[in-house]
Amino acid sequence: MPRSEPVGSELAESQPVGSAESESAGSELAESEPVGSELAKSEPVGSELAESEPVGSELAKSESVRSEPVGSESAGAEPEPVLPEPVRQRIVTLTAAVLPGLPGDEVPVPLRRVAKFAPNRRARLGAPMIAAHLTADPLFRQRVTNRVLADAGDLGAAVIEGTAPAAADPVEVAALAYLARPRGWRELIEASGAAVRAESDSAVVAELVREAEQRATRAEHDRAVARVEVEKLRDELARVREELGQLREETRQLARSLRETQARERKATELLATERGRATRATADADAELRRARARLAEAEAAAGVARASAKEARSVDDARLWLLLETIGQAAVGLRRELALDPVEKLPADFVADTFAATGNATGAAANTRARDTDDPARLDQLLALPRAHLVVDGYNVTKRGFGEMSLEQQRKRLITGLGGIAAQTGDEVTVVFDGAERIHGLPPTPRGVRVLFSRKGETADELIRRLVRAEPSGRPVVVISSDREVADGVRRHGAYPLGADSLLRRLARS
Repeated sequence: MPRSEPVGSELAESQPVGSAESESAGSELAESEPVGSELAKSEPVGSELAESEPVGSELAKSESVRSEPVGSESAGAEPEPVLPEPVRQRIVTLTAAVLPGLPGDEVPVPLRRVAKFAPNRRARLGAPMIAAHLTADPLFRQRVTNRVLADAGDLGAAVIEGTAPAAADPVEVAALAYLARPRGWRELIEASGAAVRAESDSAVVAELVREAEQRATRAEHDRAVARVEVEKLRDELARVREELGQLREETRQLARSLRETQARERKATELLATERGRATRATADADAELRRARARLAEAEAAAGVARASAKEARSVDDARLWLLLETIGQAAVGLRRELALDPVEKLPADFVADTFAATGNATGAAANTRARDTDDPARLDQLLALPRAHLVVDGYNVTKRGFGEMSLEQQRKRLITGLGGIAAQTGDEVTVVFDGAERIHGLPPTPRGVRVLFSRKGETADELIRRLVRAEPSGRPVVVISSDREVADGVRRHGAYPLGADSLLRRLARS
């Protein structure tokens, strides 16, 4: 371990006492003057000792240590010993620990600010100042020694006697000996320094031995790894040689295949030239055939024009015959209405069902079934509504719950009735919508023109009311029933109506 300079030389080389290493310490210590100037302004050590009680009496009152006389030390007979760095740091640490416990008047003025520092900053920032005062102020060192020895216990008593326990830390013994300075304290410090240096040297030797062992271990490990790598490389070399042999064999096979492929390519080129000649001849033949086909097509178009003219004349004759037939039927219907003396009716069959809700029993025979058509095509709705005097019967809730079930029942009814009003206005057909209900629901919107709204009576369902409406219609009138209920569709089909699904009406409403 390198030997450190004496405490006095350390103070000479260190920064002035007034400077500090941190912002807070700098603001406090920058205002103070260096130790030398402050000690020059303050009273001499001798006068301070003269005003205070003698050292012998002070030690007699307290359990003080037996040290050398202050006069012999202040005379400067022997210089301060060279302290090892761990011993110096331990002396500063012990002094910084007891510094706040000293009365304020026993602490030198420059160290009073240091005593207020935090414990971890006191020894770090105030180390130069503490070391300087321990060297220059024997009374201050004596007061610090009393506190330190009191805390040291048996180890302090042994150091005072001039002996060092074998199990004691040499650094701690040297620090206590420097502060207490019993007889032979210099020898204790030198012995501690030698022990510290020996311990440092042994630690360095141990570290070197450990590093050598680690290097040897790593070398052995690297040697083992190298052996493994050599084995792997040998295996890899054998595998590469084997693959090289396989690649050579594959190369020979590929060369043979290439020669065969080139021979086939020459044959294919010859065949391609032959086929090109054949294709050229075939193209010429096809062009000739195309010209002949175009000539035949022109002749066919001319014949088709003549046929269209003939068909137009025939269609004109048929239209004239059809008009004459319809005119005859119309006049016959007018004559029949005049002969039967039938007046225009004010009520339709569905109105009687709506007014009385009575079972009319108007059953139809097998002839009525001739009107039934088994179809659910949505496109059929427009065709059926185009028939003259068609009657559209709608299963209300079956349609609304399928199309806009997220609305309330009132909104569903209003939307459906409004849409059916548009259909009645466009087609001029009779429209009846049936809802389930024991009695008529109040708060309905105004019924559009051409739309009839019915509610089933108590004990009767809308399906039964729809079937009665269909039975009430005369045979031969087109009746269209909108319901996705299979039972309703089958029932009205037996009575000659046209059942269609609810989707057909919903799409018709969406389109309109």
